[in-house]
Amino acid sequence: MGFARWFPEAFRQYGTHTVFDALIRFIRENRFRLDPSRYAGRRITYHDPCNYGRKSEATFGHGYYEEPRWILSRCVPEFVELPGNRRRQICCGGGGGALVNGYNDERIRYGGRKMEQIRQSGADIIVVPCHSCHGQLENIKEIFGMPELEVKYLWEVVADCIVR
Repeated sequence: MGFARWFPEAFRQYGTHTVFDALIRFIRENRFRLDPSRYAGRRITYHDPCNYGRKSEATFGHGYYEEPRWILSRCVPEFVELPGNRRRQICCGGGGGALVNGYNDERIRYGGRKMEQIRQSGADIIVVPCHSCHGQLENIKEIFGMPELEVKYLWEVVADCIVR
């Protein structure tokens, strides 16, 4: 990872991992059982946040594209891709704290492009791992006539599927 080149001593001593790494490890180690039937009849898609995708790839040499999809493949029976995804995804309009910086017209206009992708996918749940994206999509879904769209965090979907 890129941080390792700036803080090599800390990485040698402590290491690091992302929420993606943790969830994958927990699932592979069978620390909990997942029941994908909890999302039966639901159509789920995933938004690739700029920070975890292209920006991470450019800065650290690895974009988190496949990890969330692997996690979702263990949790949901019907996953659909957005028309633009992975490196070709478009920003939801909420990046850089746009939700609170006063550029509402711009944020909503850019968000409209993402909402149209979600509409085209036919999904009724959009999964994101990013707080900015989550807040943005929650904020604009009614503006674009999609109040029924559920916006969920990746780890929330995993938690929903855990069975004892």
